[in-house]
Amino acid sequence: MKRLLPLALLASAAPASAETLYVHAGRLVDPEQGTVAPDQMLTVTDGRVRAVGPWAPPPGATVVDWSAYTVLPGLIDMHVHLADVDQSANVAEPLLHSAAEIALIGARNARATLLAGFTSVHDVGCFRAFADVALRDAVNRGDVPGPRISAVGAYVTVPGGGGEVTGLAPDVALPADMRAGVASGPADVARKVSYLLQNGADSIKLIATGAVLAQGTEPGQQELSEEEMRAAVTIAASRGAWVTAHAHGAAGIKAAIRAGVRGIEHASLIDAEGIALAKARGTFLDMDVYNGDYIAEVGRKQGWPADMLRKNDDTTEAQRQGFSAAVKAGVKLTFGTDAGVYPHGLNARQFRFMVRYGMTPMQAIQAATTVSAAALGWGKDVGALSPGHWADMVAVKADPLADIAALEHVDHVMKGGEVVK
Repeated sequence: MKRLLPLALLASAAPASAETLYVHAGRLVDPEQGTVAPDQMLTVTDGRVRAVGPWAPPPGATVVDWSAYTVLPGLIDMHVHLADVDQSANVAEPLLHSAAEIALIGARNARATLLAGFTSVHDVGCFRAFADVALRDAVNRGDVPGPRISAVGAYVTVPGGGGEVTGLAPDVALPADMRAGVASGPADVARKVSYLLQNGADSIKLIATGAVLAQGTEPGQQELSEEEMRAAVTIAASRGAWVTAHAHGAAGIKAAIRAGVRGIEHASLIDAEGIALAKARGTFLDMDVYNGDYIAEVGRKQGWPADMLRKNDDTTEAQRQGFSAAVKAGVKLTFGTDAGVYPHGLNARQFRFMVRYGMTPMQAIQAATTVSAAALGWGKDVGALSPGHWADMVAVKADPLADIAALEHVDHVMKGGEVVK
């Protein structure tokens, strides 16, 4: 009746193009409808889902047998740093690695992210400009395995701000590619945004406030002005692109939302007014509510600088309370982890925290699928498994709707009709 193709063979095969695959899902999670259906068949041709319905394959069908698994769309992380070194106790760490080494590190991180079930990501910055763009292009060419990547090219930040390598001696000069997005004033911001987009960035990442992990900056302090951020949004929109803003402090968050950014990264110290403004404007909040625990535990063990640990302590619980309030208010919340601060591939650890602080398991899955796909502007292609979407999916033995931690250990991953795990 049907021909079973071994998973090992599928994993080594080229992406499905001419042949049609039939995926047998024991349980299929549909985040668009918020439902689960048993014993489903996904018809995949040319890497995309062509039909979904009850299991009824034609004679001689090429089958991916996931009948013992719960299947859901490939996951999306809206806040990763693939093309860079992991956070460490050494503030000078970014200077210790060549551009060639960063490229290889990025390839390793991309593979780990894909195998963890994250088939699309928003890479929101690297210290060496355009390393993320080069990695995106390498993945798209098939040179290295990895997720679909939306890249920002470099951080747009004030001199000495939260997007700079800080904490060095004052006479240490940074290489030019580590300062590609440093800008002062609206006109300079506009020029830097144009430069990044001209050289391959998909979107723009503004550093609106200080950062937890940048010495000499404070998370609650606004750095880019509302006028500067509005200039970035205007230029990006004129080129068909969009903008997110790293913003911890309440004033910086509200200024960024008023300036027209699509999303806010972190939103650690958001207040009630900021939550209401985000809801009214339809702004996405991308809150990394797991990350604080990792920094507190590993940072102390490894001796990270005391001011970083203090700032993390000051923001972690406040961010989680803001997250709970945003869930209750019905704000659009994406799934973003800040992977790169902690090892890539552990992205799914955040699901438990999203559920602990107010989401249902289905809402957490939607945050990492349909909601994040909408934030990327990729809703027609990823984040769901209805016809027309890329055949990006994951399969897990356990039921993530009963225990969301099941997503920390995905059993199988498909990207574009190719089984990669």
